[in-house]
Amino acid sequence: MRILFMGTPDIAAECLKALYAAGHDICAVYTRFQPRTLRDGSEDENIRALAPELIVVVAYGCILPKSVLEAPKYGCINLHVSLLPKYRGSAPVQWAVLNGDTETGVSIMQMDEGL
Repeated sequence: MRILFMGTPDIAAECLKALYAAGHDICAVYTRFQPRTLRDGSEDENIRALAPELIVVVAYGCILPKSVLEAPKYGCINLHVSLLPKYRGSAPVQWAVLNGDTETGVSIMQMDEGL
């Protein structure tokens, strides 16, 4: 599958490696450091030109606008490293450790505007 990947920290890098090792076509990688924003529409044409079938997001740190969410044929999925809704937002692993949780997990969701 042709995947555009968006993620920044180490956990995202490991997910990217796994997708690549599984034989997926990684057409681009976006990080929190580039581009600075997706909200102004400046990347819309580039994303459409990449023609991703799916966008995979792991700890990217930016909200995706409707134009990006609708670009891939199969939409966008997000991996969040907590059992939602507990520890939604940033630093879910750190909060689990600080709170002494003995069990945690990951949540994978189909992304939609406003979520």
